[in-house]
Formats: sequence, C-alpha cells, structure tokens
Amino acid sequence: MDIWMLPLLALAGVLAGWLNVLAGGGSMVSVLAMLFMGIPGPIANGTFRVAILAQNFTAVTSFRQRGFSDFRLSFSLAAAASVGAVAGAMVGVQLSGLWFNRALGLVMVGVLVLMATDWGRATPQLAEETPGGPKNLVLGHILMVGAGLWGGFIQIGVGFIFMPILARVMGIDLVRVNMHKVFIVMVYTSIALLVFASQGGVLWSAGLALAFGHAIGAWLGVRSAVLKGDKLIRRVFMLMISALVVKLLFFP
Repeated sequence: MDIWMLPLLALAGVLAGWLNVLAGGGSMVSVLAMLFMGIPGPIANGTFRVAILAQNFTAVTSFRQRGFSDFRLSFSLAAAASVGAVAGAMVGVQLSGLWFNRALGLVMVGVLVLMATDWGRATPQLAEETPGGPKNLVLGHILMVGAGLWGGFIQIGVGFIFMPILARVMGIDLVRVNMHKVFIVMVYTSIALLVFASQGGVLWSAGLALAFGHAIGAWLGVRSAVLKGDKLIRRVFMLMISALVVKLLFFP
C-alpha cells in the first residue's frame, strides 16, 4: 500500500479507539477505512486484529496495575472462546471480497439493532457481583465457544455478545466484565491473528498504523469527561453505519 495511507489509517484508528471507549463500535471504523482505501475485505478482516491485540494487551495490563485480575477464570473462558475463534478465523480467511462485504453488511445490521437496545449492556442490577461469585460457569463457557466463533470470523460487534454472557448469564459485576472481556479478546485474537497471518491475510504496515491510532484514541477516550453528547454520537454513528450497510449490501 502507498505510504501516504498509513497516517490516514492511524487517524482512523484514533477515532476507532475513541469510539470503543465512549460509545462502542469503533472496530467498524478501522475495517471500513481499509475497505475504502482499496484493501480487500478478507485482508482488512485480518489486519485490524493487530490493533485489537495491542489495545486489549494495554487494557489487561492497566486492569492488573489497578488490582483487577482473575487470570484463572479469564484463561478458562479464553480457552473456550479460542476453540470457536480458530473455526471462525478459518472461515473468515476464505471469504472473497464480495461475500465479505455482504457478511459485513449483515453484521452491521445486527450491531445497529444491538446498539438501539439495551441487550448488549449490563443491567444496573448487576453493578455488583452476584453473592458467592460467578454463576452458571458451565453454560458461560459453552456460550464462550460461540462468542469466540463470532470473534474469530469477523470480530466486529463481539463486545455486544460478551456483555450478556458475562453480566447477565454469569452475574459478574461491571468492572470485572471488562476485566475478563479484554483478557479473553487478547487471547483469542492472538490465535485468530496467527490463522490470518498463516494465510497471508495480514497487511502488517496497515495493522501497526491502526494499532498506534487505537492506542491514542483509547487514551483520549479514557481521559474524556462524562460525555453529554454520548446520545448524539450514537445517533450520528448509527446514521453513518446505516448508509454504509446500504452501500455494502446493494452497491458492492
């Protein structure tokens, strides 16, 4: 790819990282930026995982520094998710550009529905962990296989799947939901990235540019004050995604 594209990808990564912290759905920005720059869909699908890996590694480290870690449960959940992620990545790496666009369009429709509802968020009642620790451990691990399948396949919107499993099914409090989520994503993304890389599905220069931007965007998002314009951001973001869904599904 042309060298001038790298700073633009880094800027897209800043926006993506910022959105991931404040409103969610930032991964769409990274993937769509690459698509509009002419990077084939399957390559974009593998490449943006470099940024996801860097972002979640930073988050895991940050949680541990603040005294939040439960690596035993995190690792067992990550192992379950990784089983599905390998299968999902094997499917994702085989998609042609046209079929990837169609799959991405359908995924974005699903994400829009989730963003418009409260399904992908923890309920206020789960602000504190269920007495006695996490519950439904077997069911939670089984569902993690499915979540990993989705994450390995396309990754986008996977947070809306993890939240209900960890919070609603397993009864984990909000802080530890994110603590476990970033560890799980870090582990299975490492494995999925290896699958994509082994098939030549990663453009490393673009991935590193995105990773740099994601890190800055996340740093800015964490340090932002309570955003009064959060609803406006969501509405503008959903409008933008709706237009892109029409583009991907009907004007490939």
